[in-house]
Amino acid sequence: MAGGAPILTRASALNVSDYESKLTWYVIIVALIASAGGLLFGYDIGVTGGVESFEEFQYKFFPDVWEAKHGPNAAANSDPYWQVAAGTSGCCGPANGTYNDQKLQVFTSSLFLAGLVSSLFAGHITRHFGRKITMVVGACWFLAGAGLNAGAQYLWMLVIGRIFLGFGVGMANQVVPLYLSEMAPFKYRGGLNMLFQLAVTIGILVAQLINYGVQDWAHGWRLSLGLAAVPAFVLLAGGIMLPESPNSLIERGHLDKGRAVLEKLRGTTNVHAEYGDIKDASEVAGNIRLRDSWKAMFTRPYSPMLAVTCMIAMLQQWTGINAIIYVPVIFNSLGSGKSASLLNTVIIGAVNVVATFVSILSVDKFGRRFLFIEGGIQMAVAQIITGVVLAVEFPKYNNVLPSNVAIGVLIVICVFVAGFAWSWGPLGWLVPSEIQTLETRAAGMSAAVTINFLFSFVVGQAFLTMLCSMRWGVFIFFAAWVVLMTVFIYFFLPETKNVPVERIQVKFARHWFWRKWMGPAAQDIINRDETRTASRKAANLEGAAPYPSPPPGNEVPPKIVTVAVA
Repeated sequence: MAGGAPILTRASALNVSDYESKLTWYVIIVALIASAGGLLFGYDIGVTGGVESFEEFQYKFFPDVWEAKHGPNAAANSDPYWQVAAGTSGCCGPANGTYNDQKLQVFTSSLFLAGLVSSLFAGHITRHFGRKITMVVGACWFLAGAGLNAGAQYLWMLVIGRIFLGFGVGMANQVVPLYLSEMAPFKYRGGLNMLFQLAVTIGILVAQLINYGVQDWAHGWRLSLGLAAVPAFVLLAGGIMLPESPNSLIERGHLDKGRAVLEKLRGTTNVHAEYGDIKDASEVAGNIRLRDSWKAMFTRPYSPMLAVTCMIAMLQQWTGINAIIYVPVIFNSLGSGKSASLLNTVIIGAVNVVATFVSILSVDKFGRRFLFIEGGIQMAVAQIITGVVLAVEFPKYNNVLPSNVAIGVLIVICVFVAGFAWSWGPLGWLVPSEIQTLETRAAGMSAAVTINFLFSFVVGQAFLTMLCSMRWGVFIFFAAWVVLMTVFIYFFLPETKNVPVERIQVKFARHWFWRKWMGPAAQDIINRDETRTASRKAANLEGAAPYPSPPPGNEVPPKIVTVAVA
């Protein structure tokens, strides 16, 4: 592929020993506050399913759903799969199914479509104005959406509020994982980045607890929806108080500020190597407009990272997590009442949080590939068991599971959720945020969020129909997808544990498959890496600092050099 796409004019750090850093309380606090962006997404996921099961909410905004549950034909809805997903004529039955309501689907899916759109614009803001301002704008959108939903009197207010929430979530999901990857020391990048996913799981659990507590309150749904403003306020305060990432500052020409922030984050003034790598990457990034960075991602030096980013973002939604997490409805179909099904949801949410802690503690020790593969095997086995049990036990007990079987299904579902929570859940955001080069990072994360939300919408729209037509086979269907994605990780994902973010492109250039895909560009990247390694070693032997501090007032990046790629 011919073109004039720029590549690193000097390769990245000679080895990880050049990077001096400590896990300081400052960087931990910064990561904890920034990860509040995950609370937005998690709270919305957790609150929506529960609120949609509230009868007062259904009666006010979705009367057809309420009628299907309480009308004269409600007694005929005895098939548990039909109770969840019935609807289209010729599927499970001729009548309108309980939750197969077009208005309800619009309410649910509008967030993902809005997030898809806003993530594209977020890339421009993140690149040109910084990471902080993107967090602030996203928080403001979420605040507006929470207020509209809490005070909604008509369905159109709910939908518009949901769209505003989607704008906020799309921007937060684009910028927060990227920000965390840039702020964290490379040795602890995995664990600190996964604070975003931990915040997502905590947001889900908190929403589920609130739904459980207000399920019998008059207008309890308003409190559930309105409390979404709390994580938005946290992110807004964080966006105002937190420092800008050193990568963004240096990329936009603020070299002194960038170095000062880097020194404070790393707890040392010896940041010569990391500062130099970021500065080198910014020289290239400064020559590429955001529009050009989208084009660059499709050229040979960058397309492997784009391909892996898009595949992980898409495959995360084909794990079947949406099928499992739809528990307020699923457990109703397993014979539980509303209160019991919400309690089961809380149990699963608690497992989700605890398992995410396991991921935080292990990702920088065992690596990304190990967690992906182990979690994939665990999820596939759990889904196959769930499908087989439902296929055998439902007919045996006349479509009502006895309590011991229902408890067994709940345990297996918790095993699945744990596998997701320490693999595809957090890694689905971590890996895309760390494998992009600086010049394509904003566009790459926008692509990740866009693909993720697109397939969230697709799976969300298709799931009810799939459950209706495939019944227990839907779990086998998703298990097959998990097997395929585990194979993909095994063959095509290089290990990025303990690799500085500005050096990960070299890992792809050395990978057996992506090296062939990159063609001559791969060898060019490798050669420059080796050249810089030699020059740094020579400088160290001569006693010269490889990257002296910039002179005061030097706020202009050096001349940019680009290399044509064959």
